[in-house]
Amino acid sequence: MSPKNDARRQVDKQLSFALYGAANRIMRMHRPFLEPLGLTFPQYLVILELLETSPGSVGKIGAKLGLDTGTTTPLLKRMEQSGLITRKSDLLDKRRVLVELTPAGQALQASVWAVSDQVNSACQITDSQADALRKELDGLARPVNQDGQVETSS
Repeated sequence: MSPKNDARRQVDKQLSFALYGAANRIMRMHRPFLEPLGLTFPQYLVILELLETSPGSVGKIGAKLGLDTGTTTPLLKRMEQSGLITRKSDLLDKRRVLVELTPAGQALQASVWAVSDQVNSACQITDSQADALRKELDGLARPVNQDGQVETSS
């Protein structure tokens, strides 16, 4: 078989294409559960993170969610304008901005926590299946460093 006709090179045979499509479909699956809460998918992720580690610094939130500063800052500004979070300079280090949920943001806790169960149900997977899949995907992503370069074992 010539390289041009090799089925492994077809777009629908690419792992990256399958992951890209699955990620888009999963994010879209969240929409009907997030819209009644007035949240976008990235805002949902920020609230999940702040429910665990509030207050959190802008830098740590961005790093945890894999977002750069150019994406994180406007996202947090919109959330602040909608009354879900506050942003304040850290008293110990004025260069750091701390983000905290407002009472309105905290009031979403039960609804936000329910979303993952709703999505699992829509996907028809159990918590243990979701955990196994997440571990597999986390393992797949680990070999890439922050610069997007594949890390090699020495």
